[in-house]
Amino acid sequence: MTKKLKKRLQRILAAAVLFAAGMLMPHSIPYAHAVLLIAAYLLVGYDVLLKAVRNIRRGKIFDENFLMTIATFGAFGLGDFDEAAAVMLFYQIGEFFQTYAINRSRKSISDLMDIRPDYANLRREDGSVETVDPEEVRVGDVILIKAGERVPLDAVVIDGHSALDTSALTGESLPRDVACGDAILSGCINQNGLLTARVTKEFGESTVSKVLDLVENASSKKSTSENFISKFAKYYTPTVVFAALALAVIPPLFGSDFATCFKGALIFLVISCPCALVISIPLSFFGGIGGAAKRGVLVKGSNYLEALAQADTIVFDKTGTLTRGVFEVEQLCPSEGTAPEELLMLAACAESYSSHPIALSLRKAYGRDIDESRVTDVSEIAGKGLSARVEGRLVYAGNRRLMDQIGCPCPEAPDYATVVYVACDGRFMGYILLGDVLKEDSVQAIRELKNVGIRQTVMLTGDNKAAGERVGSMLGLDQIYTQLLPGDKVDKVEALLAAQKDGAKLAFVGDGINDAPVLARADIGIAMGGLGSDAAIEAADIVIMTDEPSKIATAIRIARKTLGIAKQNTVFALTVKLCVMVLGAFGKANMWAAVFADVGVAFLAILNSLRALNTEKL
Repeated sequence: MTKKLKKRLQRILAAAVLFAAGMLMPHSIPYAHAVLLIAAYLLVGYDVLLKAVRNIRRGKIFDENFLMTIATFGAFGLGDFDEAAAVMLFYQIGEFFQTYAINRSRKSISDLMDIRPDYANLRREDGSVETVDPEEVRVGDVILIKAGERVPLDAVVIDGHSALDTSALTGESLPRDVACGDAILSGCINQNGLLTARVTKEFGESTVSKVLDLVENASSKKSTSENFISKFAKYYTPTVVFAALALAVIPPLFGSDFATCFKGALIFLVISCPCALVISIPLSFFGGIGGAAKRGVLVKGSNYLEALAQADTIVFDKTGTLTRGVFEVEQLCPSEGTAPEELLMLAACAESYSSHPIALSLRKAYGRDIDESRVTDVSEIAGKGLSARVEGRLVYAGNRRLMDQIGCPCPEAPDYATVVYVACDGRFMGYILLGDVLKEDSVQAIRELKNVGIRQTVMLTGDNKAAGERVGSMLGLDQIYTQLLPGDKVDKVEALLAAQKDGAKLAFVGDGINDAPVLARADIGIAMGGLGSDAAIEAADIVIMTDEPSKIATAIRIARKTLGIAKQNTVFALTVKLCVMVLGAFGKANMWAAVFADVGVAFLAILNSLRALNTEKL
């Protein structure tokens, strides 16, 4: 609890003591009863009175401070000191719980603010280390991250190994092991060991800076529900003030008792205060955004959370989104008389000098250190592969066109995977199938999306038909579109948007720089943020920091729960207020009913809004 909130609580408790003393004070003691109640009123409500006066000077007359001031002054005028003090006391209790609830909701997001690094250990050219502001470090500089320190900028490890706590960025509790050559993200905590790293992005472009920017601006983009409430309150408040004035003035013209009518108008004013709506609806969405942040999902605004709740079509890019975007050896297919181990050894040795992703995957599959002195006369054959001498034998490794060029007959290989053909001394040795590996939770992601009621799952890819349909069938997708260029993906999303039902939304999920146009065009753009490109993250409305597609279903559940809570609060507050307002207009409701209709409804709506923060079981 903040210091400011503690002071308010102390003021409320002191006023409550004075109020109780005033209520218990015998009326036989002159003025003591009134003095205690007025003291309680002023102690707890002086800030409301000051705000009402300031707002009137600024031309903002019709707000809840004005309503409370007029209603309580009127009650004093009628001699109802206990009711006037009670209304202000309970109103401030309601305001206290509103502020407490907002602070609690904000904490989930403000915890992310703790990821901002305070300093960086910069290694100078002479070997000395200087502690500097992260904004002073430039791309290419070398920094040291000691055990327990926060990574200040995005970088690549050039020496050392350690485990990084990434929970502040991703929501995941398991540490990530890093060693030489691994990329590290700013905002993570080095748990053990000393890391030396070369900076790859300036602070303003780093992951931590972008995350903080997303969080700080999340509340600026209001949902339709919030905009409705803002517009509603703008017209609602002056309407009820004039309605209360009419209740006080018109009936006495026809013979009704003025004092009774005036008190009824005051009760009507208290009942009509719109604070339950004005606070609880934004609080619901703020809680939803905070709850999503705890699960590693950053939502750039309430409007995107609301749109996600209405999504019924999810469109995926394939590479880097549903698959890991790295090649992996799937199958060794040696020719007759060739051992699988020999086929892989020849291919890995021939590719030992290459940095191509295929070469890296072949060497990884081989799993042994390669003595490069065994490999000579390496020559790249553009667009086809390469040749090399491995222990004196002439080895060719590449595509089918390479085999045709050297006149080495070979069988047809499946077209759903990348194929590396291998020949040695003019003899065909076999072929190796490599595929883009599915992410561990991709199958689970599609299954969960179906469970949450997503009508259609679609995949767009630039891969050939066989490769794309193979991945699509493994995942159980509804539609697969292959051999698409970036512009084709935009056209396909346009067509899918045109086929959407009224009110239904389409979300696109991608991670590459060529996905940015599609992310911007979809109703909701979702980027894989952990390894995704900067352009994709900038264009997206929602960022999955863990790179896990299964988090999309989690985000949808959070969005639907949040929207449901906002609707519940709206219906509940309006229904109760309308009923009590009607009773008040006919003189059937007293000031205590008015207090419940205002403070009680607001308090219950706030408690309901806090449920949006609880996302652990979604």
